[in-house]
Amino acid sequence: MSDLDGRIVVVTGASAGVGAAGARQLSRLGATVAVVGRSPAKTAAVAEEVGGQPFVADFSRLAEVRRLAGELLAHYPVIDVLVNNAGRQVSRRTLSADGHELTFQTNYLAPFLLTHLLAPALGSARVISTASAAHSWARLDLDDLDSARGRYRSTRAYACSKLGNVLFTQELARRAAGSGLTASSFHPGLVASEFFRNDGVFGLFGKVMIHSPLGRRLAVSPDQGAAPLVHLATAAAESVNGAYFHLMRRQPPKGPQPHDPAFGQELWQRTLKLLELDPVW
Repeated sequence: MSDLDGRIVVVTGASAGVGAAGARQLSRLGATVAVVGRSPAKTAAVAEEVGGQPFVADFSRLAEVRRLAGELLAHYPVIDVLVNNAGRQVSRRTLSADGHELTFQTNYLAPFLLTHLLAPALGSARVISTASAAHSWARLDLDDLDSARGRYRSTRAYACSKLGNVLFTQELARRAAGSGLTASSFHPGLVASEFFRNDGVFGLFGKVMIHSPLGRRLAVSPDQGAAPLVHLATAAAESVNGAYFHLMRRQPPKGPQPHDPAFGQELWQRTLKLLELDPVW
């Protein structure tokens, strides 16, 4: 596709940062954008700017993800692109109302759930997930997905959640092969955005980093961070199916787990069980 005229695109985490920038760029290509965010005011502002519909949901509560899915299905019988971009990192181990470690739930479990609930509308859609280069130092423990064992490290929990995004992409692409549905993920870079509004150690580190001399050289704008998202939404679908992009370059994910199909399959099965979902793909 050279443009997105007449296409329905859902972008989560679209009230600011990469998500908002992506929503703007996709709307300029002709897409009708469903803007999903946690802040009612910011989400409404971006939706008004792009001429789309605002949807408010907090992914720290899976009940809100389920409600969101119902609202999206009621508005859009067909969804052409689903961008799973919402994410966060907490500085201390915090359990969600559903009993899961908050970073892992928000970044991995919630988009996994949303994608499955939207399956009736996805058909031959593209599912795009915002991952991170942080996946490269992560190792998921299938028996401790909620980081209950040992000392909690927020950076490790974040990296594991982003490794989950990469593995989700790969397994979804494998399971949906031949159906028309495709999946891909990307690392947007070190983005100077509101992601670092976190008041904990990570937020402080991030704010110092992006304003340091090195950070100013390495950090990219939200528009630049959204460039791979837009590329994955508009490139020939099969050419990016199952792919991981580091910025604008396709590359193999790092670490052993993304290269072990059996591991990805087992993570998928355990996630279905955690979320009490029936298989869709």
